[in-house]
Amino acid sequence: MKILFTTLALLAVSLSISAQQIIHKKVFSKKMNKEIETVIITPKLIKGKTYKTIYILHGYSGNPDRTYKQDIQDLTGKSQKYNTIYVLADGNFNSWYVDSPVDKSSQYQTFIGKELVDYIDANYPTMKDRKSRGILGWSMGGYGALNIGIFYSDTFGIVGSSCGALDFNRFGENFHNYQVDKVLGDFKSLSKEYFTFDKTKQMAQSNQFYIVDCGTEDTQMIDMNRDFHQLLTNEKIEHFYIESPGGHDPKYWNKSLANQLALFENYFNIEK
Repeated sequence: MKILFTTLALLAVSLSISAQQIIHKKVFSKKMNKEIETVIITPKLIKGKTYKTIYILHGYSGNPDRTYKQDIQDLTGKSQKYNTIYVLADGNFNSWYVDSPVDKSSQYQTFIGKELVDYIDANYPTMKDRKSRGILGWSMGGYGALNIGIFYSDTFGIVGSSCGALDFNRFGENFHNYQVDKVLGDFKSLSKEYFTFDKTKQMAQSNQFYIVDCGTEDTQMIDMNRDFHQLLTNEKIEHFYIESPGGHDPKYWNKSLANQLALFENYFNIEK
């Protein structure tokens, strides 16, 4: 009888804890009228407990599978360590995470900042407040994280950019080469709402925390990230800026994003 009770007790415990998971979901976007591939990485979920969430945006030509298999090492381990749900959205090959004024099928700002957050909060045991929700990305995703995070300041409390492509004014031919024109149209007619350097007034009023980093050998991005840091400093906008050796490659952002996830965790703990 004692063995039976012990077995039943262990069974009850096991039923209240689900195994850690890497979940592939197709999440419907009403605004785009299509399903978007999304990867959700959870810790071992305990019944009755709620979890922080971080939305992770890949770079140009990336995808969610590559994110956890190559770009950020051991996201499953980090999810368990930090008791955090990671949401890896597919930003398409070249969406730049904007609501495109020229392509109705590319409305990724609304999808990630509103539709996907609503879906995750409705289907997973999340802490449904901005102090427990963050967004970060690298390269194109660094631009996207700032673009979405600042626009949805009531949704995200902390925003991170690693080697972010932050200044379209310096893209030159790369505005076409990286297909920004396919989602934003001609550079000459580009609205100020798409320029990161013009968002400081919103940032000053958002009560968010920002992390910006870049590799010192990243010839594409280092100057614009340094100048953005200086602009934020001049405007007295609270942020944390980091430079460390590295180029615009997976070796750099693998290290960078692991560090940012630890900093996000520190932020969440302070804001409790």
